Amino acid sequence: MILIIDFIDETEKISMEARSLVEGVLQFAAEFEQVEQGSELSVTFVDNNRIRDINKEYRGKDAPTDVISFAMEEMGEDEVEIVGADIPRMLGDIIISLDKAREQAGEYGHSFERELGFLALHGLLHLLGYDHMNEADEKVMFGKQKEILDEYGLTREA
Repeated sequence: MILIIDFIDETEKISMEARSLVEGVLQFAAEFEQVEQGSELSVTFVDNNRIRDINKEYRGKDAPTDVISFAMEEMGEDEVEIVGADIPRMLGDIIISLDKAREQAGEYGHSFERELGFLALHGLLHLLGYDHMNEADEKVMFGKQKEILDEYGLTREA
């Protein structure tokens, strides 16, 4: 196991199978992306109301969204990077709306599990520095998502 993942289920609705799937996708992606052993992150499962509040507070968007990531490694102005030999790499936090995952699975015609795996991976790639703010970056990030999910076996049909 490369990642140390702290799971928080605010909804109390996530099954052990779904949580295991998310962990499997994230561990596979971490190996694929050659993330350092012992890197840490959290994954929180919420409902649409909670993610809407987070989206409004941190992004200024008063609407529910599917996944939000907060990268710990993004340096803000006047911040000093702390580097130490025995300090684990802190990637950040991924917050996933289970309500949105279910809605989007129906819209896209694939399983809830496939959508949940996709959202977790999307969040992790943001923590690793990938983005989709412009067309070139979007092509790279979305191509990486497809490649990892296909290799993991979580295809669009799943």
